[in-house]
Amino acid sequence: MNNYSSYAELVKPAWAPPAEVFGPVWSILYVLIAVSFGYVAYLFIKKRAPFSVLLPFLLNLAFNLTFTPIQFGLKNLTLASVDILLVLGTLVWAIFSVWKTARWVAFANLPYLVWVVFATFLQLTVSSLNP
Repeated sequence: MNNYSSYAELVKPAWAPPAEVFGPVWSILYVLIAVSFGYVAYLFIKKRAPFSVLLPFLLNLAFNLTFTPIQFGLKNLTLASVDILLVLGTLVWAIFSVWKTARWVAFANLPYLVWVVFATFLQLTVSSLNP
């Protein structure tokens, strides 16, 4: 378990963005997530999409919401790395699952996917630099 007193004290790669970037990026992405995930839930409620389409969105949301408490509350880099891999995996699954039902939702989540791929590499790098 990798405990630390402050994220600022961790060794980060030179390509890590400044901390001020994360808030605005996530604010934009959370709007995208709310709209697209909400639409998938609406389709499920209206019986226009099966639960198998909704499930990866629900799991993605759960894993996404647990990342911050794990990373900044528990201060556990290893568990945060596992969690972000689950965020990435469920997001890819969600995009593929919704493709036939609501293609625009898949496209709308591409910026989220790009950011999560970047964030995954960042998290795994930070974890490896701070054993």
